[in-house]
Amino acid sequence: MSQVMVPRTGQRLIQRRFGQQLQHLAGQLAKHALLIAVSIVFLVPFYWMLTSALKDNNQIFAFEPQWWPNPVHWDNFATAIDFPGFPYLRLLGNSVFYAGAVTIGTVFSCAAIAYGFARLRFPGRDLLFGITLATLMIPPIVTFIPTYILFAATGLTGSYAPLIIPRFLGDAFYIFMLRQFFKGIPADLSDAARIDGAGEFRIFWEIMLPLVRPALIVVAVFSILYTWHDFFGPLIYLQDPMSYPLSLGLYAFRSQRAMEWALIMTASTLTVLPLILVFLFTQRYFIRGVAMTGLKG
Repeated sequence: MSQVMVPRTGQRLIQRRFGQQLQHLAGQLAKHALLIAVSIVFLVPFYWMLTSALKDNNQIFAFEPQWWPNPVHWDNFATAIDFPGFPYLRLLGNSVFYAGAVTIGTVFSCAAIAYGFARLRFPGRDLLFGITLATLMIPPIVTFIPTYILFAATGLTGSYAPLIIPRFLGDAFYIFMLRQFFKGIPADLSDAARIDGAGEFRIFWEIMLPLVRPALIVVAVFSILYTWHDFFGPLIYLQDPMSYPLSLGLYAFRSQRAMEWALIMTASTLTVLPLILVFLFTQRYFIRGVAMTGLKG
């Protein structure tokens, strides 16, 4: 009797494991199919913009959508770059300067403030941190008018100073995020460095910052993304068209070439392309930093 039951039991275990493997495989296939479908939905507008940049107006407004340009108009890029009302290289330099300065100010100021809230002990620390977080609930438009009056009184309007200087004073959201990273680092590292004679700034600069590098890259990428697409700030503070960033220059280009959608799509592609390159070069650190954000206590 036992000799008959053992093979049956083993066969049932094999069937059960095979069924579990099939269920796991089906679940993985369903997840990947859903991810692929969602990715296609998000990629279609970008694909249409890219292909429209290689078409002419007749192909764009054809009754039957042309998913690939025929013929391909590579000359659209040269026309958009050399267009007098859209000095692409000059606007690109302005955007790089604007995004770079804002990113440097945001990363270092937020890292220093977050380190103080996470690792230093001083009276009123928790109260100041609570006030910092409370600023997240204030809409930016509420503080815009007082800020504009302040910079207008100092004569700094018309330059990038009003757009860059506030970023060197920290950002509540990034301060909160970096504080969580700093709190996740063992205190023994700081204590060992103090025993060896290291000062607080040296501990922050040589020990803590390298350990939170993925988080700093996340802050940098978010800052670049926000600044690159910033339209309202440059529109209010800048007057010289040659000092516009790409976001504002693209709007001026569209107003001049309102009927030439192929050139507008080309200019849009040239505006988005630097962001894609930034993400491609930083995606490994960016994804790691985002993943670690959910693990820090």
